[in-house]
Amino acid sequence: MKEKLIEAYRLMCQAVAMTNTYESNRQICKYVHSTSRGHEAVQLAMAMQLFPCDFISPYYRDESILLGLGFSPYTLMLQLLAKGDDIFTGGREYYSHPNYRGEDKPTIIHQSSATGMQAIPATGVAQGIQYLKNIQSPLLKKGPDGENPISVCSLGDASVTEGEVSEAFQFAVLKKLPILYLVQDNDWGISVTAQEARSMNAFEFAEGFKGMNRVSFDGSDFRNSYKMLRRVVQEIRQGSGPYLVRARVPLLGHHTSGVRKEFYRSEEDLAKHAAHDPFPKIKNDLLLEGVSEEELESIRMQAEQEVLNDFERAKNAAEPDISKVEDFIFAPTPVTREKGNRTPEGKDKIIMVDAALHAIREIMERHPEAILFGQDVGERLGGVFRETASLGKEFGVDRVFNTAIQEAYIIGSTTGLSATGVRPIVEVQFADYIYPGINQLVTEISKSCYLSCGKFPISAVIRVPTGAYGGGGPYHSGSVESTLLSIKGIKIAYPSNAADMKGLMKAAFYDPNPVIMLEHKGLYWSKVPGTEGAKTIEPDADYIVPFGKGRIVLEADLKNIENGESACVITYGMGVYWALQAAGKLAGKIEIIDVRSLFPLDEELIFETVSRHGKCLVLTESQQTNSFAESLAARITTNCFQHLDAPVQVLGALDVPAVPMNENLEKAMLPSGDKVYKKLKELLRY
Repeated sequence: MKEKLIEAYRLMCQAVAMTNTYESNRQICKYVHSTSRGHEAVQLAMAMQLFPCDFISPYYRDESILLGLGFSPYTLMLQLLAKGDDIFTGGREYYSHPNYRGEDKPTIIHQSSATGMQAIPATGVAQGIQYLKNIQSPLLKKGPDGENPISVCSLGDASVTEGEVSEAFQFAVLKKLPILYLVQDNDWGISVTAQEARSMNAFEFAEGFKGMNRVSFDGSDFRNSYKMLRRVVQEIRQGSGPYLVRARVPLLGHHTSGVRKEFYRSEEDLAKHAAHDPFPKIKNDLLLEGVSEEELESIRMQAEQEVLNDFERAKNAAEPDISKVEDFIFAPTPVTREKGNRTPEGKDKIIMVDAALHAIREIMERHPEAILFGQDVGERLGGVFRETASLGKEFGVDRVFNTAIQEAYIIGSTTGLSATGVRPIVEVQFADYIYPGINQLVTEISKSCYLSCGKFPISAVIRVPTGAYGGGGPYHSGSVESTLLSIKGIKIAYPSNAADMKGLMKAAFYDPNPVIMLEHKGLYWSKVPGTEGAKTIEPDADYIVPFGKGRIVLEADLKNIENGESACVITYGMGVYWALQAAGKLAGKIEIIDVRSLFPLDEELIFETVSRHGKCLVLTESQQTNSFAESLAARITTNCFQHLDAPVQVLGALDVPAVPMNENLEKAMLPSGDKVYKKLKELLRY
């Protein structure tokens, strides 16, 4: 233990010197940052328990965890100053926002600054570890003596009130996952005290989650913290299930460099916290161990000088290369061209819902790392649309299973699962219910590849049944593509027929980036009049449609094009069938493009088609104003202006807040073949 104490003291000296250095150089340390002052003991004790096979998700006050894992002050300072050689994010992220993938240290997935949001991805990591262990996958790494890996999620006490933390806890105890939630309780949430904000502390709160092991101790005492965490980690490795550790710690620094302690804390409060400073405690422990005052002073001075030297080096390090600001938005995809047989001989036509089922079955047969989960997707029902029927029976509950009503967990857990090598296919039951998962989609999933400089792209297929038909009502009929397309860093597919459903589903799985599959419920079975074309010959198992490649659904007659008597419709989903109905009354005058994926978008095909016709209608089911369709119309105008014979027209749903339940009201709100015909007739008059 003496050697551990000396090492912890040395690192604590570094942490203290780093805080003092940053404070003395506030003009240089201009980017907002927090330090670990007061939290050092438990953070170092935590770091010292971990092997390279483990995963840890630190939060923004965890610089001492990073020191304990073996990162140098210089490495951390490069991120502090947003320098180009910052190994974590290349100058794109805040201080103490690491991500790391290497053989020498635990894996650190990227996470946001949003408090508590790391709980779901870190729990997803534990879910992935458990799954890989259950199937005895070679992807699972172990410790030096065969120890099972664990996931650690570090949190501040104020973040535990977030609803998404509760979703993570619920899933962790339900599945008995190998995760440690380290809650560092300093009694403050910026300027809000625990007494103001919480009726119970994290230890008391965790009692409500049956199966959550828990312990609470003084986290300012390194020796005790090390002993307690060693026991907890060993128990988790041996299969105890999740653990919540509440460590009581003082807050000795500022909340952040921009929100300073003197703004809101009393002298009495500051003195109370200072009395629990872990630095003099560990120094006293070492004196009792027989280490001399002179030796301790030598360690302190050496650490301080190292920090000063590293700070000088970091100050002089190069700034990021601004020409690379768009690098790493997505990881390169292997799916770059259409391949396989779209219309093999001797095959019957299938409906879209079966195309989805067959695509997922073929994926799961080939890839044991593929799993499927969401509300009601398991063997008993197979999804409310029966689109996963029979998969649970075929592949078992480890691979196909139901979840609770937890859209945030369903979506956000894919971040952690993907990092372990598991390939999740998840389902949100209706598009209207995706909003509880938007936080994870925006803060964690969409930014992970970019802010980790490509180390942690999220490989996930997120299925979202969308669209209105037959009186589904306000919360089962929404079109959410315009909302989703405002999020950068995700891909969005929108098939309109069975062949594209299968081909795009395969492309989504093999793409290393997050993909949302928007699947129109009204096309699943071709029950809506005029949608028979959604049934197609089933492509073979190798068929793949790359994203960003549209399809010509209907060509106009060349003579009409040459005479200026044609127009094109750019659309997707149900819009394809509204356009076909209208085009049937305008023989040979209409060309229809099904974009198939909304991002990336086949702008080359769109602009070329619009330029040939000179007249264009962009058709969407989404409410029209401020929609994706209006945005696309503006881009078409900019790029094709010299070829246009008329303003680009847009037709979408009426701008009402929701789809009404009554079928007549629903029809009045939505586009239709007749409405498209009327719009095209007006357009052709130009």
